Amino acid sequence: MKRTTRRQFAALAVATAVGNLVMSGISLLCPLVGVFLALLIGPSTDANAQTTVLRGARVIDGSGGAPIDNATIVIRDGRIVAIGPSAGTPVPSGAEVVDYTGKTIIPGLISDHSHVGIFVGLKAAPENYNRDSILRQLKQLEAYGVTTVMALGLNGPLFYELRPELHAGRLPGADLFGADQGIGVVGGQPSAAVVPVGENQVSRPNTVEMARESIRQMAARKTDMVKIWLDSAGGLMPKLKPEVYSAVIDEAHKSGLRVAAHIYDLDDAKAVVRAGVDVIAHGVRDKPVDSEFIDMMKARSVWYISTIVLDYTTFIFADQPSWMREEFPTRIASRGSRAIR
Repeated sequence: MKRTTRRQFAALAVATAVGNLVMSGISLLCPLVGVFLALLIGPSTDANAQTTVLRGARVIDGSGGAPIDNATIVIRDGRIVAIGPSAGTPVPSGAEVVDYTGKTIIPGLISDHSHVGIFVGLKAAPENYNRDSILRQLKQLEAYGVTTVMALGLNGPLFYELRPELHAGRLPGADLFGADQGIGVVGGQPSAAVVPVGENQVSRPNTVEMARESIRQMAARKTDMVKIWLDSAGGLMPKLKPEVYSAVIDEAHKSGLRVAAHIYDLDDAKAVVRAGVDVIAHGVRDKPVDSEFIDMMKARSVWYISTIVLDYTTFIFADQPSWMREEFPTRIASRGSRAIR
């Protein structure tokens, strides 16, 4: 596990600004992330280790307990060794003390559904899937307070070079997990026109055996999980056949891999849950979900990633909401994003 740095804590303090946006009616991060990365607390045996103390912040540690106001966090050699109210948490002699009054510190956010190396600025292109652009995106995500990312499909061989380096903390930025290429459809989703990627970034098997072989290859590469696309784009594209996605799910489970499904329609969501999928990777968007679907998911312990922000982005910037002029989004917007406002 990566060690916690002072810069990471500074990044996590953006929670205060994010909270302001939530109060404005739009959450930029929370619908996409699960907050279940625990703060790392452990002893340090190095007597000469550098010690940094953050004082005055409000700390929400993710355990479900009450927030700690006016807290003190002691970090030694990149590891948290103490958290508690300032009145009862001593500051070690010689420590660097940083005033965090007015800020809120939370555990690192986990993005359950992201992609890396697809866009650079406003352009999607296969050549964007390169080391520099991916690491730049992971560093930016870490600056937003997202410390772990699941790249849910559309990953090329480079993913397997970067993942161990990021896991070991040898590279800066958010840690990276992924769902290999993912399983799409010839002439269908993921749309090559909307998301142009390299041929080695998505698998499009059209038979059951081809699908099983794709999964066996992904398992051999040690993918973290499997992704499928089940979406006809409103009837405009061919859709993954039931026998194919059923084979994918079965073969993945044989290898101990969970399967996440991109869906749009409620009927497809129900069908893939019946087939044994583990994660619904988008919210249902064609109609309200019903009690049958909810009961199915509960009975099978299926996870649900709503990706609410994804749908906001199709129109919200054109509406010019007032929160776009607040300090936080103005500061984090890329030069290209600011240019289109």
